[in-house]
Amino acid sequence: MFTRKEAICDRKFIFVLSSLIFVLFLINAIPAMAGGLIAYEIGTADVGLASAGYNVRAQDAATVFTNPAGMTRLDGTQILAAGQLDYSNLTFSPGAGTSPGLGSDDGGKAFGSDGLFFGGGGFFSYSVSPDLKLGFAMTGNFGAPMKYNDNWVGRYYVQEATLVGLSFVPAISYKVTSKLSLGGSVTAMNGIYRNKVAINNVDPRYGDGQLKMDDNAWGWGVNLGVLYEFTEATRFGLTWNSQVNLNFGAQAEFSNLAPGIQKLLDRRGMTNSTINVDINVPQQLMGSIFSQVTDRWAVLGSIGWQQWSKFGQVMFGIEDTLNPTSLTQELDFKDTWHLAAGAQYRISAPWLLNFGMAYDSDFQDGSSVSPMLPANSAWRFGAGIENQVSKMFKWGVAAEYLYGGSLDTNLQSQVPAVLGSRGDLVGSYDNIGTLFASVYFSWTF
Repeated sequence: MFTRKEAICDRKFIFVLSSLIFVLFLINAIPAMAGGLIAYEIGTADVGLASAGYNVRAQDAATVFTNPAGMTRLDGTQILAAGQLDYSNLTFSPGAGTSPGLGSDDGGKAFGSDGLFFGGGGFFSYSVSPDLKLGFAMTGNFGAPMKYNDNWVGRYYVQEATLVGLSFVPAISYKVTSKLSLGGSVTAMNGIYRNKVAINNVDPRYGDGQLKMDDNAWGWGVNLGVLYEFTEATRFGLTWNSQVNLNFGAQAEFSNLAPGIQKLLDRRGMTNSTINVDINVPQQLMGSIFSQVTDRWAVLGSIGWQQWSKFGQVMFGIEDTLNPTSLTQELDFKDTWHLAAGAQYRISAPWLLNFGMAYDSDFQDGSSVSPMLPANSAWRFGAGIENQVSKMFKWGVAAEYLYGGSLDTNLQSQVPAVLGSRGDLVGSYDNIGTLFASVYFSWTF
């Protein structure tokens, strides 16, 4: 016969397991879950802080993912379940320089499904002892789910480009001294890559052809974290995330090719070729500080670096169908910097207000961004509120607005579109804005 203590432990285990299974179902059921290439928005309180203090806050189980060393600040067993709804107005406006034969379709709202996409994550921390903690996180913070209308003016450059990384992160941390904690974790990332582009058949009787690629790949990375507590009120966090390599490779899938184009591609061995796309999720370095200035006020700040120059993303498709030479083309990116500042205000014993702002530098040439990844520098503005219902349970809601400004696209072909090229794609993405809305629940046992 089970004792009362054993029964409570069994119920706790069942609750933890069912919660993690639910979150695992959520992040795998919704492929378009990341609102950017590397998103700080994973449904947690960090949304309301606009990522300020991202890897030093350590106030809930999300620290398993943001800085594993922060787990030493958590008591008992903790679970955080987070959900997020995002909306983006990203739409292309064709300019006068766009080749006339490409039409006038602007592509519609290109992010997610008509501008909507979902995210979130699950985070779990377990106390082996007061100084030794284990954790596990599941979330998707990397990707760009792009889908334009099939007949839009840039269809020969891209129709769909979905790149999503789902991360599974086991973690460990240890409190070395009363002030210093160290942590480490391993990232197992399941990458999903889907790409679709129209092929210029030249002869209008056949309409457009199409080239598709669809593949999944696993990549591995290491994450190291340090948390140093100068005093009970002030602490510093430092994290390094290694590069994760996702090596995709799949058979080129052509359809509806005009007979002449089909023969030419057959003769050059392209229709039976394997397309290899090697993508590197960039390494990152971030430092953050947290200081409880008064009983009611705390301030947070972060500075970070991401190595986008090693990303390796390619442009997909055929530049000239009458003289095809390659199915891929490199895109050049540059490293980025991240700055964030925020604060927390204790309204009353159970209520905590979060707010913050952040800036990320550009990683593309501002005069001509790729329609595959129409993103660049961005400002973030966030606010959220949290309620500590009891010692065992708290919940919170948060919102953030990301402003990406206006981005220009100016892609020129060497030959006219009527002779088989992709054509000239000139225009802009105007006043890009993305709204993130999150809700999260945290349990302590």
